[in-house]
Amino acid sequence: MLKKIFSISLFFYIITIGIGQVNGSLWLRYPAVSPNGKTIVFNYKGDLYKVDTKGGTAIILTTNPAYDFMPVWSPDGKTVAFASNRFGNYDVFTIPIEGGIPTRLTFHSNNEYPSTFSIDGENIIFSAQIQDNSKNIQFPDNILSELYSVPTTSGRVNQILTTPAEDANFSPNGKLIVYQDRKGYEDPWRKHHKSAVTRDIWIYNTETGKHEKITSFNGEDRNPVFSIDSKSIFYLTEQWGSFNVATISTEQGGEPKQISFFDKHPVRFLTKSNNDLLCYQHNGELYTQTIGGQPQKVNINILSDQTETTLSYETRTKGATEMSVSPDGKEIAFILRGDVFVTSTDYGTTKRITKTSEQERSVSFSPDGKKLLYASERNGSWKIYQTSIFSKDEPNFSLSTLLKEEPIVELSDETFQPAYSPDGKEVAFLKERTTLCVINLESKQIRTILDGRFNYSYSDGDQWYQWSPDGKWFLACFNEYPSWPDTEVGLINANGSGKFSNLTKSGYADNSPKWMMNGKSVIWFNDKMGMRSHGSWGSEFDIYGMFLTQEAFDEFNLTKQEWELLKEKRKKEKEEKEKTDKEKDSKDKKTKDEKKEKVTETLKFELDNLDDRKVRLTINSSNISDAILVPEGDKLYYLSKFEKGYDLWVRNIKDNETKLLLKIDGFAGNLQMDKDGKNLFFLSNGSLMKVEISSNKLSNINFKAEFDINYPAERAYLFEHIWRQISKKFYDPNLHNVDWKFYKEEYSRFLPNINNNFDFSEMVSEMLGELNGSHTGCRYYSKPDNADQTGSLGVFYDNTYRGNGVKIAEVIEKSPLIRAKSKIKAGIIIEKIDGIEIVADKDFYSLLNRKADKQVFLDLLNPETGEKWTEIVKAISIREENELLYLRWVKTRKFEAEKLSNGRIGYIHVRGMDSESFREVYSELLGRDINKEAIIIDTRFNGGGWLHDDLATLLSGKRYANFVPRGQYIGSEPISKWSKPSIVLVSEGNYSDAHAFPYTYKTLNIGKLVGMPVPGTMTAVWWEDQQDPSLVFGIPQIGVKDMNGNYLENHQTEPDIKVMITPEDAANGNDTQLKAAVDELIKQLDNQKK
Repeated sequence: MLKKIFSISLFFYIITIGIGQVNGSLWLRYPAVSPNGKTIVFNYKGDLYKVDTKGGTAIILTTNPAYDFMPVWSPDGKTVAFASNRFGNYDVFTIPIEGGIPTRLTFHSNNEYPSTFSIDGENIIFSAQIQDNSKNIQFPDNILSELYSVPTTSGRVNQILTTPAEDANFSPNGKLIVYQDRKGYEDPWRKHHKSAVTRDIWIYNTETGKHEKITSFNGEDRNPVFSIDSKSIFYLTEQWGSFNVATISTEQGGEPKQISFFDKHPVRFLTKSNNDLLCYQHNGELYTQTIGGQPQKVNINILSDQTETTLSYETRTKGATEMSVSPDGKEIAFILRGDVFVTSTDYGTTKRITKTSEQERSVSFSPDGKKLLYASERNGSWKIYQTSIFSKDEPNFSLSTLLKEEPIVELSDETFQPAYSPDGKEVAFLKERTTLCVINLESKQIRTILDGRFNYSYSDGDQWYQWSPDGKWFLACFNEYPSWPDTEVGLINANGSGKFSNLTKSGYADNSPKWMMNGKSVIWFNDKMGMRSHGSWGSEFDIYGMFLTQEAFDEFNLTKQEWELLKEKRKKEKEEKEKTDKEKDSKDKKTKDEKKEKVTETLKFELDNLDDRKVRLTINSSNISDAILVPEGDKLYYLSKFEKGYDLWVRNIKDNETKLLLKIDGFAGNLQMDKDGKNLFFLSNGSLMKVEISSNKLSNINFKAEFDINYPAERAYLFEHIWRQISKKFYDPNLHNVDWKFYKEEYSRFLPNINNNFDFSEMVSEMLGELNGSHTGCRYYSKPDNADQTGSLGVFYDNTYRGNGVKIAEVIEKSPLIRAKSKIKAGIIIEKIDGIEIVADKDFYSLLNRKADKQVFLDLLNPETGEKWTEIVKAISIREENELLYLRWVKTRKFEAEKLSNGRIGYIHVRGMDSESFREVYSELLGRDINKEAIIIDTRFNGGGWLHDDLATLLSGKRYANFVPRGQYIGSEPISKWSKPSIVLVSEGNYSDAHAFPYTYKTLNIGKLVGMPVPGTMTAVWWEDQQDPSLVFGIPQIGVKDMNGNYLENHQTEPDIKVMITPEDAANGNDTQLKAAVDELIKQLDNQKK
């Protein structure tokens, strides 16, 4: 106990010392320098502050509990616009520079981010994904925003550009807009990558409508601002290593010139005053710099109250993430938000066992139920701990007072997933995630059971092993030979000899083995007979039984009548033995208090002809989460999902009857049975559940978990945890040659200055970004209560219409406005929504707030005829409208391919690298397009999954035989492959497995790639949820190498025909990539005929 108290005290001491050593405030972000160059507004701890450019004490400008950031100045320096999530999503607000109540200007529930004011100060320019122009042929995705303006007095939003234009700024005369583009998916804080997806700087001429690309560096160029004479721009670039300020002439052919020369940390958030004073952030602090001068750090003193509730007391009645039932079935230990709790199964009395900011996992009871075993990540490593009740007078944990915690395994290696031996004298655990070890609790000697080379841990807790009832063996999932992701079931000697037997050798997935029938049999999951996903991974499983002796197998095969006779015979034999033992004890004059130690029978195995003693126990394959075979071997209970959720099923093996016991209709797993076989327990959607077997009664085991959260301490732990997880699991052991310890020290300095998860996730993402890896970054999923949600009508609005009401430019196919009796069509004006007039200079999206899935009353006008009428429609959600937009985009691409090829060439878009998308591709390819001469497979803006080999195989068919009954041609081999010409469309927006597929397609010479280079992002990622469920971060942990030994990560795949879609082409509906693909296929088809 003293060790634990010392550990916690030391932890808080370190945090306190860290705060005391901070020299000034850190993690100052999003600075904006005033037009006159005298004042800086910046973000700190979710609020906006202002300070003199020469430094000093900052004055708070906004104090709302919401997160306020991205400030921009009005030209007269009297007003600041900024983004705030006060209504659950980021909207644009303004506030006087002297302070006051902010004014909300935008009302759509998608996020809106301001970048500048118009030159006359009458409008604010912002980026948002609200709605593309109906002509735009860019892929409809939330990452591809549009550029808008909104009057500073509030009013109707006006679309400036339908293509992405982030961090846009005007030239001094207002005729030009400089901006950074957005081409695809990637974490915005990733650094040092060089690929087609990195941002470039463009200038848009508002008079001619032309876009001109200014930078050509193949890495990141960002945050452009015009010089005072408009002859050059200043921007941030990684051209010379870390992000630094550069300048480049707006004339064609200009070479960039480096302005700042920082190393190790990026320069962020470049802004500029009217007198060309630059202002930016570097390494958590703010700097100013004159042209030709040296950077000057702005020393800032912030005096503010503690706005975060540091210590929060909470009570939860659900949210358990794992559980373990005590041997007597009277208590359940569970993990909730990283702590161990124990609750009574009958009374709901709940005791918090651990009280740390760190995380505990893998809790279980000792065989006598007097101790708890778990892993905890403390002092920089995962270790094994044991907690026992301090007083012998306290019979259980739920009513205990004092507890005694002690370390069981403290190695320099990480130790996971502990489990007591059946006699409680030893503890098994995993060293460094995959090496199975055992420690003898008396001698403290550790022996290796199974070497780590036989397993790979993708996500923590994914390894499986189990002690045998006699404590002499283990069942474990393992890979005798490299065959990831499938595993086999191994029988492993617990003496440390390293000897094992592969029990399955199926070639399919064999997992989750359990000892059953007191060690005479084994059950496990296998997907040999289950339906498999048509493409990508995924299959249904069955439960199989394996009988380790012929006698056990013979008993299993007895008929019901034979089984009943055998049970009756054994019952009589047991009664006679107990009677004989009682008489013998009496003769030996043994006292009543003397107890005989129960001797566990040593298991015997007959491994020859084992395959003949394997049985499929389930009659239907399904999605199975857990199973238990009762000790007699005549009943199998299992949790299976057939419809919308998991349910409890039972198979009465002797009656050959399978039936549904209980509907659960949610997630359910972790199935356990008490020692008497009277009750089943399982975890369902964070709740603890109990089933009384005799009555099939399902009840909720009520618990009341009371705990406190120290948010600063928890963030410090999570920071350490994330840093260490990367150290242990990043796919490249050299971490891309990054000095990872250096960056831990550098970024940990910011922790005392962070009081919210917006800043925390951004800071962690900046640190992770140093690795230059795909699939990483930290995400914070804020779930505010009662956030705005804009309803949609399924139409494109006419952005050029300026009168009262809103004019419909196009009714999207499958829109809720399309009904048999509706007169709504393109050109119709919506005058009122639910009786409220839509005024020309007022925002109308607020009238659709929270209207999704609700009836909306529309007043309508046909301007051509003057007819007015009303209709009632049911609005849809933004998500539903986005789905309609995707279907529309695919349909227009199909039509274009048909038109350009005169019907000769088909078109299919691969939405994701998953089974559902593969089924669509297969259906289109061998159904609708089977008679086409060639096919275009479009993978643009596919975000990944795992489908590359399936698609490559589907498209690589070579015709080798025809089916011809009585002279009639009816088909060919291969039956289920495409054997005609194909082309794959690719873009900078392809990600992850959508990089692997074009690479595979090109490497196997199936056909040509057309479009833009695909960034090298082929790694497999684990997105790890944290004990704070609003946070998740990514670890790219499986790298993929080509046959020359080179990682595909950070090596982009070049198209055979490189074609760019310019902003003008996109806005005007000209899909130059699709046209180039059609032209190439037509050429190939025509050449075949020659």
